Amino acid sequence: MEMNDTPQDKYLTALAKYNTQLNDADVQAQVAALIDKKVPENNTEEVKKFLFNCIDLTTLNTTDSDESVMRFTEKVNQFDNEFPDLKNVAAICVYPNFAQVVKDTLEVEGVNIACVSGGFPSSQTFTEIKIAETAMAVADGADEIDIVIPVGAFLSGDYETMCEEIMELKETCKEHHLKVILETGALKTASNIKKASILSMYSGADFIKTSTGKQQPAATPEAAYVMCQAIKEYHEQTGNKIGFKPAGGINSVNDALIYYTIVKEILGEEWLSNKLFRLGTSRLANLLLSEIKGEELKFF
Repeated sequence: MEMNDTPQDKYLTALAKYNTQLNDADVQAQVAALIDKKVPENNTEEVKKFLFNCIDLTTLNTTDSDESVMRFTEKVNQFDNEFPDLKNVAAICVYPNFAQVVKDTLEVEGVNIACVSGGFPSSQTFTEIKIAETAMAVADGADEIDIVIPVGAFLSGDYETMCEEIMELKETCKEHHLKVILETGALKTASNIKKASILSMYSGADFIKTSTGKQQPAATPEAAYVMCQAIKEYHEQTGNKIGFKPAGGINSVNDALIYYTIVKEILGEEWLSNKLFRLGTSRLANLLLSEIKGEELKFF
């Protein structure tokens, strides 16, 4: 770094390697064409089983309690007995104060514990609090941490604050996965989503995630398309494979198939595993299960 460079300049340099001047109407047209042409062929039982195994089964309610989270986790335990032919969900996602409850209750192999952290969902608190909350969640058993970027800092062009905070939280997570939520509905434009994606990956995100589900609009195919393009270009530049997680507003099996199709077409088969693809939802689990089994099921 030259003496007269500001720390901000390194982030502008990182962004300069990518095309971040995107036209929203073009993105919309490309997504519409992709959905129209490619989604129908992915509407298969095999894909639905795969999608089920990519779910971060989520409960993030003001009314959550130790008892309700315990019951929620018990359902995941029972799933293996009731549906031995299916792979379970990828993770259970809860507030950090319930990590210990999930850890104590969870009996099945291969299901991770994810916690939202860092002043979720607004991300408006002191960085020190975010670090403490994240460290406590990990100490209590979280395998994965989902944080929200400081959207206000990003929108005002303060990339240094945003990136340094992500770096500190990644350091706090150590080997545990850090999923970084862009809150794409608040970013509004494809260009902003592309920039936030690149900066998050540059700062240590293991996954980038669309939304908290607490703000509208939540996940959209357009945001997913831009984020997957960013992941692809970042992989081409660095060799690092970053995961993708749409979340919020995934209300139907068709919605899930759309996200699957975008990942498959832009990122390819390598990304079609729950190591690199997740769906944040509570509603979708029963809907997928019902379609796979051919009868209406309300298991979760």
